[in-house]
Amino acid sequence: MSENIDLNKNSHQVNSSYSIRKLLQQSWLVVVFALMLTGLGAALTGTLFKAGVHALDEWRLALLQDLPAWFVLPALGGLGGLISGTLITQLAPAASGSGISQIMAFLRHRPVPMGIKVGIVKLFAGIVAIGSGFPLGPEGPSVQMGGSVAWQMARWLKAPIAFRRVIVAAGGGAGIAAVFSAPIGGFIYAIEELLNSARPVVLLLVVVTTFWADTWADVLQAIGLDPTAGGFDRSLGFQLERAYTPLVHFRPIDLGYLIALGVIVGVLAECYCRYVLTMQRQGNYWFKDHLILRMVICGIVLGGMYSFLPETFHHVGGLQNIIAGGNADIAMALGTFVVLFFSTGLAAASGAPGGLFYPMLTLGGAIGLACGSWVEALTGHVPDTFIFAGMGAFVAACSRTPITAMFLAFALTKDLLILKPLLVACITSFLVARLFNEHSIYVRQMGIDLNEERKVQARLEKKGGVLQPISGNIRRKPFSPPPDNQT
Repeated sequence: MSENIDLNKNSHQVNSSYSIRKLLQQSWLVVVFALMLTGLGAALTGTLFKAGVHALDEWRLALLQDLPAWFVLPALGGLGGLISGTLITQLAPAASGSGISQIMAFLRHRPVPMGIKVGIVKLFAGIVAIGSGFPLGPEGPSVQMGGSVAWQMARWLKAPIAFRRVIVAAGGGAGIAAVFSAPIGGFIYAIEELLNSARPVVLLLVVVTTFWADTWADVLQAIGLDPTAGGFDRSLGFQLERAYTPLVHFRPIDLGYLIALGVIVGVLAECYCRYVLTMQRQGNYWFKDHLILRMVICGIVLGGMYSFLPETFHHVGGLQNIIAGGNADIAMALGTFVVLFFSTGLAAASGAPGGLFYPMLTLGGAIGLACGSWVEALTGHVPDTFIFAGMGAFVAACSRTPITAMFLAFALTKDLLILKPLLVACITSFLVARLFNEHSIYVRQMGIDLNEERKVQARLEKKGGVLQPISGNIRRKPFSPPPDNQT
């Protein structure tokens, strides 16, 4: 039986590769143009997303200078939840959540709505939600927006199904590349997580799209769309953009410390996954299909919680700079971890359009900073790679993508010497997390979505109705990934 399954899988891969190669032979110029436009679309949406969130962040911080935090933060959180939830509910329910699980479901042949409309709603709803105080990141929406643009390109091209899957995955990887300035990370993510394929023709299409997205993102920031980036200078051309420039020293003794850090981060990351998934289940149970109410309440709660914290926590995006720069003591690092651990889980459970990679990086960096400080206090040794190793390890353990996590953390420094410690920590945390559950947080989120679809179907049938999914981008159609009953 297993041999027949393997033969069918191999036959499917051969047929898919053949159809893609045939398309390239017949319309190679059109395909190249579609890949360029996909990269441009992913870069444009990702750049606008970051710029929009940055603008709202600045406006929110300016309000805090004139009005008390206990009023501003809950009010903006509730208002942002109301506007974002209304946009999603009225225009494109498929735009809720992180976006990565939706793209993964589509790539597993589930009928998930795609298209420009979903991407545009995701863009504006995500800007409003994150800019109003939901502690989430831009990478999840960027993956879905990039995939939606890619799907539209493939539809206009009238491409075969095999090519549509590849270009959607490439668009998702392009979203990662544009947001993190990490073309290699986006390329690896599309292969490692989205497609699970390493066929040469697939690698070619994905790498071209992700590098085009990174290039377009640099050009777009040069014309003023993204004031936070600096990968292109009009007089000097493309520049090496480094978010952080740590002094990296990697010694043989660090291997043991990095393995220990990977074990600690792997356990904590799995706890984080289970907490987020539990909150998502409880949110589904408490609020059912009332997304607007769910987001409004969560926005008010999150704003109220952050209003009683020090001013440093009022700008969640600035926390990563503090942690990555090593400008926090053990108490601050642990406080950051605890606050983000619980608040990002609540934000993700609200259904807000935002990703988890960005908070995962900060969570892992906080643990790395705290553990590094403890090692220094106990032994006198200073493991200066712990912060970024912790960042990569946390992402690797949650997403079960150690190579992607390594290159995402590497993209923050662009220092080749840091790759070895990153790889050690990421592989260790990945293996430890898999001891508890082999599936990533996104696969398990697909299982939760499947159960919700079944419950909605059961409620409608009990009332004498039948769930009729609406075609296009209006309502999410049911999909059925391999259910995962474990937390």
